[in-house]
Amino acid sequence: MRLKPVIFIILSLCLLGGSCATAPDFDSSLKSIVSPYQFSIAQWELVTITGEINSLIFGKGERVEDKAGVVVEYFNLVEQIKSLEAEITAVNAGNKEGDLASFETELGRLQQQKAALTNEVEKIIAEQIREVLSEEGIFHPLDKYIKLNVGFPPLIFELEPPPRLLVVSPRDRIESMREIHLQQGLSVEAMESIEEEVDKLGVSSLVEGLGGLGTYPTFVTDNGSLQFTIETATHEWLHNYLAFKPLGFLYLLDLTGISRNYEIATMNETVVSIISKEIGTTVCQTYYPGYENSPQPSAEELEFDFNREMREIRQTVDTYLAQGEIDQAEEFMEQKRQYLASMGYYIRKLNQAYFAFHGTYADSPTSISPIGAELKQLREQSASLKDFLDTVAVMTRRQDLSLSIK
Repeated sequence: MRLKPVIFIILSLCLLGGSCATAPDFDSSLKSIVSPYQFSIAQWELVTITGEINSLIFGKGERVEDKAGVVVEYFNLVEQIKSLEAEITAVNAGNKEGDLASFETELGRLQQQKAALTNEVEKIIAEQIREVLSEEGIFHPLDKYIKLNVGFPPLIFELEPPPRLLVVSPRDRIESMREIHLQQGLSVEAMESIEEEVDKLGVSSLVEGLGGLGTYPTFVTDNGSLQFTIETATHEWLHNYLAFKPLGFLYLLDLTGISRNYEIATMNETVVSIISKEIGTTVCQTYYPGYENSPQPSAEELEFDFNREMREIRQTVDTYLAQGEIDQAEEFMEQKRQYLASMGYYIRKLNQAYFAFHGTYADSPTSISPIGAELKQLREQSASLKDFLDTVAVMTRRQDLSLSIK
């Protein structure tokens, strides 16, 4: 999940012109590789916002009595579609027998039912999240100066596949040095072709899928669980909220390459992750108390500690890189990737770029940053979620967080 609100898109223009690039030759080569695949956020936002305005003015939606029922129906369809797609894949691969034509007909029918509910589900979930945010006293980023209990930016999201993200890291350390949004629906072959060409520039790269993206309106993937969708919609809205605060604005400068600061990026992503999970849990408990939001882990998953394994891998990789043993680090990661696959955890590519992307979330198993623990401690000592958000939002450096811990 990544941030790029439309109101600050102008910050990226200097990158397109090259005036902010620190390595013009590298950026020129990188641009030539990715330009055929790039996703235009500005164009998507223009089309989507226009559609939202038309819907607001001319829409004649019927009043929905059982809002929770509509949402549950939608996510039941999501699970049915994923299950059927898995069956179709198995039949195509020759691993299962079945009437492929019948499966595909049924898939089309389920997808139509899902599409018919999408707009209403987006509105219902946004309304429910807004209610919980309001109960927490979180309205708009200027509430210190403007005492209006009105949510801003308006919480609007689109349920559709987000763009892919190309993450580029140096090979000798784990750090995100470039992030570029690519087209939705890229095939695995296309992703690996892009990575192969980018890696020839002497870096580590990964094309990764996103669960959401903080455009405006925000993207939220349309194949997640109910709880994941609620958390992601909240997560991306919080990015837009923080863009009006010092911490979020500095993150914008990092994302556009104007002023790189990996610690600021980690603070942003982690605080947003902490808050969105808390809000998501409250929304689910309030509106969907009987709905199973997260799949139960299997016996194998209970026996194998994936989080611990990923932390140990990350620590070992950092040790190799600190000693200048790049080839050994990369060989180790590939060995561990194969081991994880044997344990049922398939990661397409495990490299420096993978950890640079996932390590930004300091509350995730791929991060070894102390920022996660410090933010969790700050949340525990905060009187409320709003107090926690207000405290972190005005921070401008990593040291501010350490000084806030009592």
